Amino acid sequence: MVLTDTFLIQLAQRRRLHYKICRRCGARNSPDAEKCRKCRSRNLRWKKRELKR
Repeated sequence: MVLTDTFLIQLAQRRRLHYKICRRCGARNSPDAEKCRKCRSRNLRWKKRELKR
């Protein structure tokens, strides 16, 4: 399915690229998380957002 609407493209990119990863267990967490939802660790990082060409 090809998206042509720019708003939907931005929304999809935000959902796929803007979240945090736990460095301890690798779980995906919400962007505003302070602790991991699985292991309760505070060692979180942002997902790398560099697009490969």
